[in-house]
Amino acid sequence: MWDKKAMGYPRLDFLFQFPPTRFSSMFLTDYWNSFTARERRNMAIYILGIMLYKFGLEAFNGSIVTLATDRFKAANTFSKLGALTGLNQAMQVVGSILIAPLIKAFPTRSVLSSAILVFGLITTLFLIIDAATGGKPRINNGGKLKYGSWDPNALFPLYMISGIAYGMVELIRRIIPRDIVGGDVQKLKKMDATVHILYEIAGTCGALVSVKLIKVFGNNFSFLITPPLFALAGLTWRFIDQLNHGSDAAKVIDALDEGHTVGQGSYISSVFTGAKTFARSTYKGAVICFSHRRFIWLLPGYSFALYGHRYLENAISPAIAKRIMLDSSYSQIMVCGSNLGELFGAAFVLVTTTYIQTPLPFLRFDALALLIVWALPAYSHQIQPHQAFYAWRIAAMFIPVSMGWAAGDVSLAAFIQASLARMESTDTQVSALGSVMAFLYSSYIITYAILGSLLGTYIDKVFAKDGNIYRALVNIGGVHFTVLSAIIIASTMVPKGAFSFNPKMINDANLDGPTDLEQQREDVPEADSLPHEKQQEKDSGSTSSVERKPQ
Repeated sequence: MWDKKAMGYPRLDFLFQFPPTRFSSMFLTDYWNSFTARERRNMAIYILGIMLYKFGLEAFNGSIVTLATDRFKAANTFSKLGALTGLNQAMQVVGSILIAPLIKAFPTRSVLSSAILVFGLITTLFLIIDAATGGKPRINNGGKLKYGSWDPNALFPLYMISGIAYGMVELIRRIIPRDIVGGDVQKLKKMDATVHILYEIAGTCGALVSVKLIKVFGNNFSFLITPPLFALAGLTWRFIDQLNHGSDAAKVIDALDEGHTVGQGSYISSVFTGAKTFARSTYKGAVICFSHRRFIWLLPGYSFALYGHRYLENAISPAIAKRIMLDSSYSQIMVCGSNLGELFGAAFVLVTTTYIQTPLPFLRFDALALLIVWALPAYSHQIQPHQAFYAWRIAAMFIPVSMGWAAGDVSLAAFIQASLARMESTDTQVSALGSVMAFLYSSYIITYAILGSLLGTYIDKVFAKDGNIYRALVNIGGVHFTVLSAIIIASTMVPKGAFSFNPKMINDANLDGPTDLEQQREDVPEADSLPHEKQQEKDSGSTSSVERKPQ
């Protein structure tokens, strides 16, 4: 299939060897047979819940961002918006620390469903506070938007609290795929891509519905669908199996692998221990990344790329919508294009998982696609206020940009999960995978918190001086994203074997097949020889006091 004499360059003749119907049949058959019946069942339940979650999340986040841009004063709108989103993301780290002890003590499915229910309750606070202080939906006020009398600065503590709940859900969402399908990189890529595709279908629909809801109810009540959707997601996740927590023998292997001891302390002491462990894990992750050539490129490849994607959606889109289109709800139309691009990127990874076996080609495409943002400063001069047509055109520009990011993110996440899973037993104090992910995500949070606020202040200053943000778009869109592109491209040249256009393997590591820990579990008859029904009975009746491995 591949021309080995061409330094990894793909031959394209394989595309014409099979009719489309035969190719799709072979692809679907191979995909279906990649997973066991139990894995397929858990994937289906998990994906249904994640789609409900994403739909509600888009309505909530879109409403809060437009609410903030409308209610903050013009002199500091985007500096405050940058600080608001940065603090929300920082509190996600706190949420992950708070939930870590619960993951050890209770089944993953129970913690996940409970966390989303808490998130749903917190989102209702926004609705209650606005209604209690005189706010009214647009549809019930003669088509006019009426906000409550509460101080808009109250968005900071409220959005920070929601960030804690958001972090709880996101922590589990990012690591549960390995729980469901194991450490095989091909299975992880297929599951991650499938989840991402359906996740972004829900996100695209949620962003479109959010635009309509903001028009009908106003951005102070447009996320009224979020609490019931979160409740449905939590109920759906309750039906996921208890995964790899079934047997006492498997638990002992987990505990020994992580260096845990038998017994549990109080929750508060566990939280403090979790905070110390997170700090130690972040430090350990930094050591792993900066002391290994095969991992040092993950910082720009993952953290900086994620920062660029989030800044595009959470800062540039609202700035264009508010300051040029004069309608903050149009930012959700642009986010819709971004979500659609993520869908295409995940689908591309799923289809090419056999032919493109490392994340490097996807990351390079992501870096080059960032240069499309240069089109925004030039195009913004043509935009007429209150015309949704222009927002849809910008949404179309965002599709290839987000497609590149999603393809890189899905493949890189699978690469990290698979490669770091093989280092689990090398450190008895902290997990290598958890440490690296903690470091990478913390790096993204810090980067966004600093640059988001600084660049937001710059946008406000340019608007105060020029009366528009055209000059700011050149720097925050063109120059800013060009620097990110150059850094990401350079990082893809670091791993061994990376100079090939499409390397089959980097760092001489074979990531296919189960990890050593999973192979040990296969050798434990008590864990795998039981029929599915008996295994579930054993799961529900197990009362072992051994702490579980964080999932």
